[in-house]
Amino acid sequence: MLVLGIETTCDETAAAVVEWRGDARGGILSNVILSQTAEHEVFGGVVPEIAARAHVEAIDHVIAKALADAGQSLDRMDGIAAAAGPGLIGGVIVGLTTAKAMALVTEKPLIAVNHLEAHALTARLTDGTPFPYCLFLASGGHTQVVAVRGVGDYVRLGTTMDDAIGEAFDKTAKLLGLGYPGGPQVEQEAKRGNPSRFALPRPMLGRDDANFSLSGLKTALRLEAERIAPLSDQDVADLCASFQQAVADVVLDRLRAGLKMFRERTGAPTALVAAGGVAANQTIRKALHRAAFEVGTALVVPPPELCTDNGAMIAWAGAERLWLGLTDPLDFMPRARWPLEEVRGWDKAAATIQRK
Repeated sequence: MLVLGIETTCDETAAAVVEWRGDARGGILSNVILSQTAEHEVFGGVVPEIAARAHVEAIDHVIAKALADAGQSLDRMDGIAAAAGPGLIGGVIVGLTTAKAMALVTEKPLIAVNHLEAHALTARLTDGTPFPYCLFLASGGHTQVVAVRGVGDYVRLGTTMDDAIGEAFDKTAKLLGLGYPGGPQVEQEAKRGNPSRFALPRPMLGRDDANFSLSGLKTALRLEAERIAPLSDQDVADLCASFQQAVADVVLDRLRAGLKMFRERTGAPTALVAAGGVAANQTIRKALHRAAFEVGTALVVPPPELCTDNGAMIAWAGAERLWLGLTDPLDFMPRARWPLEEVRGWDKAAATIQRK
């Protein structure tokens, strides 16, 4: 079974062809990602109008290259999947409308994929991870701890009360005069910094829930920077190292709480799965390894190119849903907000086809 996936929820125009092999694993036949980093770098962040226009200009070429790289044609696809939200609504409209047009012309099923569900299911594409597992999703727009019990069966155990972790990294980089995107810049500076120099807070530490809060940490960092201004290069490195270590400590504590909640509600997880660009940070990765080790489970982190936004994850989520008979009408509406727990699953659908 072949599925074309389209991703346009933020600042990557991406398309991929994925093959479903019937054993809860898949093969990526192509995965084309066109980043808009250069267009947004001058603004220090993603500008929605610029992103939407760039998607319009690039999407046809990206899809054509994905099909060509896979050695396939559109009429050989068994389904057309597109991210239908959550995300910047202009970009979501571009990708979903394109997918609808192709599905209409080819008479292929349309699968409107929740972007967060695509992240949640990527570990099954790369590692064949069985349900149920605990997902730590951390990116520029999302920070969540989720029990992944099946396709369309998600229980949110924790979320951020304010900034997402990736957003906090980007804002820290901007405050300290570093480049965009901020996460890799902060990590690079932190390598030569002293993580113990500044006594930054660890928000939410020790709470029974698995929620996050980053705004207080970000404010504390700003106050420290203002206190010792003007900043030397070493000051910047020490601030980055201190901030990064504080985030890693918070992640470990919040995951301990989340994994405890998981065991109480679902039983032992088959794995701790990390997704989103933040998972590439090596200091945070150490915290993830420790959290998994403490509960005796495996840590599964897809390759970096599949942790950030990409078309392969959309195609795979589309394949998982298509296998269960979960397709969508052509009037499916794009959504700027679409909580993961509102995604419909097989047991809620009108599908009559039963699969193992």
